[in-house]
This record gives sequence, structure tokens and C-alpha cells, in this order.
Amino acid sequence: MTPIKTERLRLRRLTEDDAPLMLAVLNDPDFLRNVGDRGVRNDKAARRYIADGPLTMYREHGFGLYRVELADGTPVGTCGLIKRDGLDDVDIGFAFLPRFRGCGYALEAARAVMQYGREALALKRIVAIVLPDNAPSVRLLEKIGLRAEGKITLPGDDEELLLMAWEADNPA
Repeated sequence: MTPIKTERLRLRRLTEDDAPLMLAVLNDPDFLRNVGDRGVRNDKAARRYIADGPLTMYREHGFGLYRVELADGTPVGTCGLIKRDGLDDVDIGFAFLPRFRGCGYALEAARAVMQYGREALALKRIVAIVLPDNAPSVRLLEKIGLRAEGKITLPGDDEELLLMAWEADNPA
């Protein structure tokens, strides 16, 4: 995959060297509250998380979560496409470091990922799952074209999530 570039950002595949970014993202209080605790508490666990998650997804599906960085290489968060157990469709996900929220980076990155999914991967449907009371994420997902479709509970979890979806127009 060629890195995705926007006006202010570059999105590229994660490597195990991105462990400090993943450690910060996965332990951010907002991530823990809105997404969940992944149990990643040190550099070694963050490297394993990247190897078992994004790197495996790149090999198996050709896409995954990407590192989002500024033009100077400063990491600001992650955004990408995920093939998640319990969902039939590809899921868009994002998480940004607290000091880079409110700058429009998440919206800019998510729009670029949606375009990549539609054009490069020819996806006809992209979904997202979000806690119903996570208003900032719901608003962002609506801005990139997803609409609430109903509630869903993922396997092995008891928390009810809002399922949002974008579908390509299907000409008759």
C-alpha cells in the first residue's frame, strides 16, 4: 500500500516500531472508556498487539489500521479499516492522541480512509461500531457518510453498540 496523503496528514502501515504510539493510544482514558481495555501496558505488549492485529490484517486482507502522522512525522493517532470478528462488513476505526483532538485530523483521516476503501479496495459497504453515547465519534461518522442502522452486540461482549453503515449506491 502506498501511504495515503491528505492536505495535512500521511497515513501509513503500522510497524512494530510504532509501539510507543499504540501504547499511548490504547491507554488513553477516552479510548479505555469508549473502545475498551486491550491490556497493553508496556512496549513489548504494544509490539505484540501490532504484530497480532494490524500486521496480520495487512497480510490477510491487504488493509488495517494505519499510523496517522503530520507532514513532519509527528504521530497523531490511528485510523483505518478492520475486518472484525462478529461483523460481516469492513469496519472503519480511529483513535487520536488527546492533544491532537479538535484539530480536524480525525475527520481528514477518516475521509481519506473512506475514499481509499471505496476506490482502491472497491468496497460497497463500510460500517462502524460505536457506543451510542459517544457523540463526537457518532458525529464524525455521520460527516463521512455513515448512518445509524441499529444496535449490535459483538461475540463475547455484552455491551450494546450502535451499528452505523455507508453503502455504495446500487444502480438498478
